[in-house]
Amino acid sequence: MNDMLDLKFLLAIRDNDTLVAAAHQLGITPSAVTQRLQQMEKRLNVQLIDRSARRLCFTGEGELLCQRGKPLVEQYDALMDELTHRRGGFAGILKINAPFGFGRRYLADAAADFQQLYPEVEIALTLSDRPMVEAGDRFDVVLHIGELRSSSLIGRTIAANSRFICAAPDFVARCGQPESPEDLARLPCIALRENNEDVLLWHFTRGRTSTSVRVSSALVSNDGDITRLWAARGLGVIMRSEWDVAQALRAGTLIRLLPGWKLPDANVIALTHQREGLPLRTRRFMHFLRDRFAPLPPWREL
Repeated sequence: MNDMLDLKFLLAIRDNDTLVAAAHQLGITPSAVTQRLQQMEKRLNVQLIDRSARRLCFTGEGELLCQRGKPLVEQYDALMDELTHRRGGFAGILKINAPFGFGRRYLADAAADFQQLYPEVEIALTLSDRPMVEAGDRFDVVLHIGELRSSSLIGRTIAANSRFICAAPDFVARCGQPESPEDLARLPCIALRENNEDVLLWHFTRGRTSTSVRVSSALVSNDGDITRLWAARGLGVIMRSEWDVAQALRAGTLIRLLPGWKLPDANVIALTHQREGLPLRTRRFMHFLRDRFAPLPPWREL
């Protein structure tokens, strides 16, 4: 075997469902993946992957190699990072995962500006509607918005962000202004499917009073931009992050409903796999994000 490169190659295959997906991640052709895998198996004189299965299925030997090899790869990468730190640099790839909407509107520019500031760092930004589900071991930083449920990842708050109930002015003129959260149950609502949450159960508090309302929706999407556009057309009520609707609220295309009631906050959180020992480029990027969104995030600036 070619030491760490072969181990990293095999682990990249295990992180994907198909050889085509592995090839995409590795930046090579599927035929090159197959050829290299065959060469590894020939050198080792053992089959690593059962290709007769519909999905990638590692043999016992392949699983053993991945299980024992992963800690070795991590130790090797940590050693290389330490050597880089000692010579005062932090070159390498910074792999970031973020939600679609927030990634497009705020993180894309931030990541590009960071790379221009530190040209030694390569940025690989992936946008997803399920960043927490897809995080795995493939990303250095995962941007998450909202409550952080059970997770082995370490969270650091980047920016404050609230949630609002909103609708278009003509919708309110047509359907009336809700006076309590319970009134939302009789109104058409628009749901955003994200993070495997129950998107039709909305929670409210006012002082010591708490209530939950199950809304109904004929319009559901996994893209926040779409739900906001539907709401602006007067098609229903949305619950959206402050960062997403602040501009529409200022422009008057949406108006806030039930301002006396509070929804759970949805702060912007940066997640990493460990609290200590992060590569310098990762730590520098975390500081960069906190500085960029402080003291007020752009959605709260007048």
